[in-house]
Amino acid sequence: MPTYIALLNWTLQGATKVGGSAKRLDAGRKAFKKAGAEIKDVYMTLGRYDLVCVIEAPDDDTYAKAILGLASQGNLSTETLKAFSEDQISRDYWLAVTIGSLRWISRFACGSAA
Repeated sequence: MPTYIALLNWTLQGATKVGGSAKRLDAGRKAFKKAGAEIKDVYMTLGRYDLVCVIEAPDDDTYAKAILGLASQGNLSTETLKAFSEDQISRDYWLAVTIGSLRWISRFACGSAA
């Protein structure tokens, strides 16, 4: 299942309600589950972002629906990174290299290499 990294910052509205963050996180987990996604991990962070979440969803549309629902409450601004595991990178990288090599060999063998 695809993994997404959500980089979150509290808005002014969210910062003024920081005391209710645990309840909002529980509600967010339920809302994501209802939308077909799952919040796997949540980290409070120091630096540019206030929170970092690791989220799984079956596809980009499901993730977008869930994260937009969260952001529409006005407590957080979001930035998303789509994450790829080491296995996915290795498999996809070698697939791309293989396909690219076959295309190059095909062009060269047909006399159209430039």
